[in-house]
Amino acid sequence: MKKLIINLALVISVFMLQSCDRTFEEMNTDTSKIKDPSVGSLLAPIQYEMGSYGYNRADDFTFDIMQIALDFPNEGNSYSRYYMDEKSGNGYWNTSYRWLKQVSDLRKYATKEQNNNYLAISMVLNAWIASNLTDAFGDIPLSEALRVEENILRPKYDKQKDVYIQLLNDLKTANSLFNNNQALTETDLFYNANTNSQTGILGWKKFCNSLSLRLLTRILNRNGEVNVYERIQEIVNNPAQYPIFQNNTDSAVLPLSGISPYLPPIARPQDFTAYRAAGEFFVNAMRDNNDPRLSMFFTKAKATSGEDLGYKGAPSGYALGTSFNYQPSNLNQNLAKAPLKILIMTYSEVQFILAELVNKGIIAGNQQTYYETGVKSIIEQWGATVPANYFSNPKVAYDGSLEKIMLQKYISLFFVDHQQWYEYRRTKLPVLPNNGGLQNGGQMPVRFMYPTATKVMNTDNYNAAVQSMGGDNINVKMWWNK
Repeated sequence: MKKLIINLALVISVFMLQSCDRTFEEMNTDTSKIKDPSVGSLLAPIQYEMGSYGYNRADDFTFDIMQIALDFPNEGNSYSRYYMDEKSGNGYWNTSYRWLKQVSDLRKYATKEQNNNYLAISMVLNAWIASNLTDAFGDIPLSEALRVEENILRPKYDKQKDVYIQLLNDLKTANSLFNNNQALTETDLFYNANTNSQTGILGWKKFCNSLSLRLLTRILNRNGEVNVYERIQEIVNNPAQYPIFQNNTDSAVLPLSGISPYLPPIARPQDFTAYRAAGEFFVNAMRDNNDPRLSMFFTKAKATSGEDLGYKGAPSGYALGTSFNYQPSNLNQNLAKAPLKILIMTYSEVQFILAELVNKGIIAGNQQTYYETGVKSIIEQWGATVPANYFSNPKVAYDGSLEKIMLQKYISLFFVDHQQWYEYRRTKLPVLPNNGGLQNGGQMPVRFMYPTATKVMNTDNYNAAVQSMGGDNINVKMWWNK
């Protein structure tokens, strides 16, 4: 009995796993009522929890590190000043593995029921969550993770290259498994494939291949080690076999009505804007574009006299001792209110990916068309209208540069989990200002440190991973970023 208790404590400490045996309404409690769930009952909780968690990660982390917003007023340690410690990634690690376990169960029951659509979906969800996890930490346990029933309590860390190869191969397999003529059996929050198999399953297939393009673009620098260019061209040149997002309705989106259990991630909208300001760089980029979403995203700044100053943020990571004679713009509380749509992956992102690939000569096409479609579609995704003369503005007009593509992609990734951070680390674009108060030598952190629990409970494999990567600190570049 003592050995069993120790083993159980070990598992919880390493992965913070929770039982998959729960209903959607009980997903945050420890229930053991359903011992043999149907495969369809596992999908919606994963979509809701990981979609909502991505929203929270954008709000809590990405906004600060990528100069969208900042604690205000504040001169202490914060992500907006590039401060991160070994606890910074704990929640992301634990939550990701908790729901990877749920995905693993989805795959197990899909195999048991011989349901290829759910099997393919499990591969897509696994690639979505695991790719974000490896992009946050580097080498991670994957091939041996979540195999407690096989008595693997100390899983090895897979090299990031091997993780990417596995995920990309899984996505290719998933593409071949989807069957448009077979509807899902229960709720599908992304594509409603339980009510319309033709468009719903095709939506999943497009998400599968669009996600492949995201991952392949992330590792462009490793072409040769992995057949990156070849895989990209295979997808882009064969749309019938490998369909990708073609319009905004194809985007992977989590709609939240605000009616239980589909509640917004932030319970009180006032908490969303408390002790906070909008970041000057992001506000200025949108203001320079005359972006029609400005009022949707931000409030206006006020002078101390109460005068309206328009849209004016605070400089992220401002120098210590800086005084302000105005109240900066803040985020709009409506962004935290239901009904809302959480963006998982958008048609706009795919268009910017294609624009970059043409710019670099990897695929054929018209990069200006891809660029302009990317700009236009994300504005419309948010429900705004693009002005007729929008691209006559030199700040928006495409000039043939990667810098312009990545600036607009950065704006388009507003509220999409960690994607702005990952893309900045890959391209160093857009160029973010140092406003005098940055820590870490003014250098953008490029990863989270591994959680303390893994160092203590999985020491040998942790040490092997650290040696392989070249250290365990926030400045150690991972495989795709070297």
